[in-house]
This record gives sequence, C-alpha cells and structure tokens, in this order.
Amino acid sequence: MGSIEAERTTTGWAATDPSGILSPYTYSLRETGPEDVFIKVTYCGVCHTDIHQVKNDLGMSNYPIVPGHEVVGEVIEVGTDVTKFRVGDCVGVGLLVGCCRKCSSCTSNIEQYCNKKIWSYNDVYGDGKPTQGGFAESMVVDQKFVVKIPDGLAPEQAAPLLCAGLTVYSPLRRFDLTKSGLRAGILGLGGVGHMGVKIAKAMGHHVTVISSSDKKREEAMDHLGADAYVVSSDADQMQQAVDSLDYILDTIPVFHPLEPYLSMLKVDGRLIIMGVLAQPLQFVTPVLMLGEFMDIPCFKRRRSITGTFIGSVAESGEMLEFCKEKGITSMIEVVKMDYINKAFERLEKNDVSVWSGER
Repeated sequence: MGSIEAERTTTGWAATDPSGILSPYTYSLRETGPEDVFIKVTYCGVCHTDIHQVKNDLGMSNYPIVPGHEVVGEVIEVGTDVTKFRVGDCVGVGLLVGCCRKCSSCTSNIEQYCNKKIWSYNDVYGDGKPTQGGFAESMVVDQKFVVKIPDGLAPEQAAPLLCAGLTVYSPLRRFDLTKSGLRAGILGLGGVGHMGVKIAKAMGHHVTVISSSDKKREEAMDHLGADAYVVSSDADQMQQAVDSLDYILDTIPVFHPLEPYLSMLKVDGRLIIMGVLAQPLQFVTPVLMLGEFMDIPCFKRRRSITGTFIGSVAESGEMLEFCKEKGITSMIEVVKMDYINKAFERLEKNDVSVWSGER
C-alpha cells in the first residue's frame, strides 16, 4: 500500500465522537508508493452511510473519522508502477481502497465481497494505519481502486454516481434486470432512490416511485421522469399496485415492514435491499410464497428478497460509461465543506432537494 518513509499531511473534516459533528482535522498521508495515485480532492458526495458512521449507529466507529466515499479529484502524482492513470486525469474513488486479491470474490472481480476488504474510512491498512475518506484535501489510493471519470461527465455530477449510481447499477446487471420493458419500483427517493429512477428509465423500464406521502410526487414525476407514483400510506393505491412490479429497489435507511411492498411484486419478483440500518427488518413468509395473506388463493409467487453491496471497481467504470452514454447525471446541490454539518442535518431530516442547483 505504499511507502511511509516520509509522511506528508492533509486536512480533512472529522468527527471525534458520536455527536457526529465534523471539524477540521490534520493527519498524515503516506508517500506515493509504486502502485499508488496521489489525488487532490475536488468533490465528494454526501451519503446517509456517512451519518451512520460518524454517529456510530452501527456500533463500529473508531474516532477520529474523516468520512466521504464518493470522491472525485485530480491526479497530482502517480507511482512508478501505475499504468492506468497519469497526472492531470480526473478520477474517482468509492467505498473501498483495499482487498486481499486472493479469495474467490477478488479473483472473480467482485472484490466488494472480500472478507478482508478495506473501507475508504473507519478502517485500517495492512500496516495498521487508519484509512480516512474524501472530506479532505487529498488522498493516496492504490490504483486498483481508482476509476477514470469519462471525458464529458462533469466531476461534481460524477461524485454521487460512485456510490448511489453504482449501488443501483450493479444489482440490475447482476440479476439480469437490464432488458427493456421491465416494471420497476423505487422505494424511497433519496440519493440512491433518485439514481434508481434515472438508471432504470435509461434502461427502458416503467418506473413507479413508492413513497410514504405525496411530498415528493412532483420531484419524482416532473423532475426525474417516473411513470407512476404510489403513496404507501394509501391503502387503495397500494391495493391497485399489487402484483405489478418485476423488481423493487428498497433504498429506505430506517426500519419499515416489508409485507406491503412484497405484495407489489409479480411471480419471480425481487425486492433488493439497499438501505443500511441497524434494526432487523420483518416479514411473514406467506407473502413470499402465497400472496398477501394466507386466505388469498394466489400461488406460485416465488418472490425473493436479496441484499446487494455497492459494486465492483470494474462495474464502477462500466456504470460511469453507461451514464455518460445515456446522459445520466446526479441531481445535486453543490456546497462548500464548511456547510457539511448543515448538510448532514438536512439529510437526516430528508430536506434535500436533489434537483437543486449550486448553493
């Protein structure tokens, strides 16, 4: 992972306790090793997972933590053995910065499932030094975990694609859900949800956004181009949507029952869990096998629930090219780093207008 003979420093915004409040923090970076890329960070997306980590919601945080895993920047220096990048390139870094490279997941190019993967922050390198993320001036990253941002894709637009876009793209590709004409459900309309709408539409799917209220109807229909909108608290709307969807991307990061959404799936429909939460989810098994309730004669449902975790580095590059080809961008607000605590506060309150312009 590079030499540490002569360390340099950088400044990031770190949480030092479970309050999750970020403040400037200076720490050391290793020198650029043979396989390393030294990156000047220019943009970094804000993800709900960052909040979980800085507030120790998952009970595994080690402070201080510099979060940020949707990183875009400029290559400033490359190691002697780096072949994929050169100085001046616009590149991205996602949630991982290391893996064992030997296990079946690594040799199958799905390193995100490696048992020894190294997270971009709140983790340690092989030498025991902590990893820190993209809410910082710079990073040093092994070239294996760096991707080229395609020419013509604006860097600030590309940043959220490295997590939200990839999290959507990878399971659709892996579960053979890319053919045109499928009927998709997007449960929740945050960062991952809005990318779910855009990517599913670009694949030619009929897209239904499912939300707890009418609050995001305009955003879903007018700004993102969804085909339908279902309010999950409206029993009549939910009943009309029973047995109508090929798959649902469940992006909700808080506890919610699954039965109402499982009933919306067709035979062989798939509920893909994407939200990260510490509480157990729940459902009754007949919804997977028989229908909504035991007394409804609806057999051969064969619905399934599956989890998914970001995507591989290879899929990251493929996803970025797909987004460039289809003209897909993130719908974002651009803020300065000193606004980050307010951004976290707004994200927790679901007060983020994803189609807004610069702040």
